[in-house]
Amino acid sequence: MKKSVLLLLTIISFSNLFSQSIDAEFSVKKMKKDFEVYKNIRLKANSGLYKYRSEKEIDSIYNWAENQIEKSKTYRDFYNIICQLSDFEGSLHNSITLPSKENKALAEENEGYFPYPIKLIEDKWILNFESDEIPLGSEIISINGMKITEIVKELYKYYETDGFNITGKRIGIEKHFGKYYRYQFGLNSIFKVAYINSKTKETSNFTLKSSGLKEYYTNLNNRYSIPYDFIDFTHGSNLKEKYSYKKIDSETGILTINTFAIGDNEFVPEYKQFITFLDSTFLSIKNQNIKNLIVDVRHNGGGNDPYDLVVYEYLTQRNFSENRSAWISFNKIPFIKYIDTKVPVFLRFLGVIKHNKSLRKEFPLEKDGKYFQDENSYDHKIRTPNKNAFTGNIYLLITSRVASAGSNFGSLLASNKNTTTIGEETQGGFYGHNGHTPIDYILPKSKIITTFSIVNIEQFSIAKENQPIGRGIMPDYEVTQTYEDYLNQNDTQMNFL
Repeated sequence: MKKSVLLLLTIISFSNLFSQSIDAEFSVKKMKKDFEVYKNIRLKANSGLYKYRSEKEIDSIYNWAENQIEKSKTYRDFYNIICQLSDFEGSLHNSITLPSKENKALAEENEGYFPYPIKLIEDKWILNFESDEIPLGSEIISINGMKITEIVKELYKYYETDGFNITGKRIGIEKHFGKYYRYQFGLNSIFKVAYINSKTKETSNFTLKSSGLKEYYTNLNNRYSIPYDFIDFTHGSNLKEKYSYKKIDSETGILTINTFAIGDNEFVPEYKQFITFLDSTFLSIKNQNIKNLIVDVRHNGGGNDPYDLVVYEYLTQRNFSENRSAWISFNKIPFIKYIDTKVPVFLRFLGVIKHNKSLRKEFPLEKDGKYFQDENSYDHKIRTPNKNAFTGNIYLLITSRVASAGSNFGSLLASNKNTTTIGEETQGGFYGHNGHTPIDYILPKSKIITTFSIVNIEQFSIAKENQPIGRGIMPDYEVTQTYEDYLNQNDTQMNFL
């Protein structure tokens, strides 16, 4: 009897483990149900659905999804379809998240992953790790017979950026390549890698043994490029890591702002400290007759208002506001039974009442089924230049890491006639984005969580000849790290400036 119970428990345990795998079978019927829920939520609640895509294009990709579902068999197949749909919309505030049990199962996988991080240098994907197997900096040509360029395109959907931006997707791929490869191509026991040797320049082949997910991230944390990737910013709580100013010669200073996640709002001590820093810094700049100011936001992935806006008050000669317009596509939160919350369905309307009231107050103007902010909105407050605002030459340093409030600030500053922009296209949009208010929905059968921000925002940027719609901030001088500087861990962009 004891043996039978033990056997039964073993079978149940194995069954539970298998059901958590993203490679488990998932019925077409369940996929269709979740897809229909996903589609209806997007059509009703997502104000950014047609920001960069026409109705015809959205209809077309939904038809593609329906056809793909008919040919799909596994949970992973369906997850990839949903990722593709979300990415197609073009919002860096979109995300598709696996349920906790699937993520836990992935974390426990001890093999099947590509073991090393890669990095894009001079338009080539190179091995970003010192190992005895493939030389550091070798250019990857193919993995398991597939060109690396084609592999990377398949992985774009896992890291979402604004509009049609591609450069920002490399940030996700450089960090999560092993995991993304597993999402797209499943588990692999070995990886046949064709590469160009960094020293001999000859094409060679090597078969790598797979690793587990944890080992991949251990290797990532020991990647070769860490000193350059982080420079002085380690995402710590030290305010000096978040923002700083340094005078580098009699006429030039560097203002570095690595994040706008400094405080939750303007009523916290961190905000007062930030204002004190800005006041003293720009008074010093004025008194010392600084003529050239480098503004380095290359690591700025965003944060909270009004931290981005108050900095711009010290860097402009024009009046401005947080945005030109902002709107949402509903005045009552729809599909509340699919909201990702632990509150029982029959009680959710109680919590939603307060949020709906707040939305109607913030977005009172209805026009063609859209609900806009009015002139009373805090976001439309007219802001004026600070009395000590800098009037000299501004050099804005940007990279593909810059997003959200970071790119909103960057677009304001790049609009200045006295600003020269250097670096790489940002992943955050120049003219606008969807942001401010994220909402999470959970698909009923797969339990996949889909997140998007509901406010469609037109930023207060000024149109430029070199700035197409649907792209990040385009630099006046495009400068990326060279291969030689990668090996020597030098800052190509700062040296260029």
